Amino acid sequence: MTTTTSPSSSRASTATPWAPTLRTTVFLTICGILMVGQLYTVLALLEPMSTSFGVDAETVTWTSTAFALAYAVGFLIFGPLSDRFGTRRIMTVGMAATAATTALVAAAPGMEAGVGLRALQGLTAASLAPAAFSYVAARIAPNRRPLVLTCLTSSFLASAPIMQVGAQGLARATNWQAVFLTCALLIAVVALIMPAVLRPDHTQKVGSVSAAFTAMPALLANGRLLALFAATTTLLGGYVAILTAVTIAGPPAMADDPATLLVLRASGLPVMIVVPVLMPLLTRLHPHVRIPGGLALAAVAAWSASLAGHDVLPLAATLMAFVAGILVAAPALVQAIAGIAGHRQGAATALYAFAMFVGASLGPQLAGSLAARGFAGIVQLVAVVAALGALVSLAGKKASGRANP
Repeated sequence: MTTTTSPSSSRASTATPWAPTLRTTVFLTICGILMVGQLYTVLALLEPMSTSFGVDAETVTWTSTAFALAYAVGFLIFGPLSDRFGTRRIMTVGMAATAATTALVAAAPGMEAGVGLRALQGLTAASLAPAAFSYVAARIAPNRRPLVLTCLTSSFLASAPIMQVGAQGLARATNWQAVFLTCALLIAVVALIMPAVLRPDHTQKVGSVSAAFTAMPALLANGRLLALFAATTTLLGGYVAILTAVTIAGPPAMADDPATLLVLRASGLPVMIVVPVLMPLLTRLHPHVRIPGGLALAAVAAWSASLAGHDVLPLAATLMAFVAGILVAAPALVQAIAGIAGHRQGAATALYAFAMFVGASLGPQLAGSLAARGFAGIVQLVAVVAALGALVSLAGKKASGRANP
């Protein structure tokens, strides 16, 4: 007896097996909070770490800068590696390595060792984001991809208040070393279960590592892309600068009150839930409208924060508006950059992430260097930087018609 296979069943058997959207989104969001959150934990530990290391709090901000710089460089390494060796493999190995480097930070005997170990931690933590973006692009159904990407981006921002609130509470109950040891344990657990949650890597390897690296200079030679990469640096740069300013230069009634700091650090969380829900409506706008619009909103919010005085609620409201502006602009920048880059989207995404976290590395130093000007002086400069980002992004505007969201 012979059997015939219909063309439709043949196509179904060879179709790409899409990963479960909800399970993937929840798991990658947890991974994003844990890994990217390592950048922000120090901002809640400046005082206890400065006491332990025998330096001032402004000096401890170098541990955040070292992490962010190494993290940014790591994108340029792990982006091509994930294309070559597989996204799940890179994420799993990278998270296991980050669990080890995070535990090592807790053993830092002094400031110099702390900076070095934080840089090593940042390098290993960089393995997640480029591989996660690539995994979503390959494994999530196209009609659900924008939502998952927005949730992933939101997890990067949400990691700031979540990890700072957790670090602040745990450090008060124990010490700053316990924060890193707890994070190391959580990251190790997630690394262990990752192979059971995410789909296996495709057996076919695409391209080569050298090909991905050689694409980067050509992308940087594109004036429109260069403008968009420059605008990208303002996203997390201003956000981290404001979070740092609240700790080291905030009004004494706020900076010295743990409960008030807790409210301010958590103020952006509602926005990080609302904006992804509104994304189907927001994507009706062209990316080159959302980018300057979002950055302009962030600029206005930052300037308003400088006028909030010592009142917690107005300051929290302006921080919410600032986060909303960043969440509107960030996915639009990814979309615009990918549209210009064409078939070199992998390298372009790595450069986008690199630019974003170069900005994040400069945020603590911006706040630290302007601490003498007070909180208002710092956030006013953040407002100027965000406004410049909005203007620069206009140079990357496509003359062609509406892009598909």
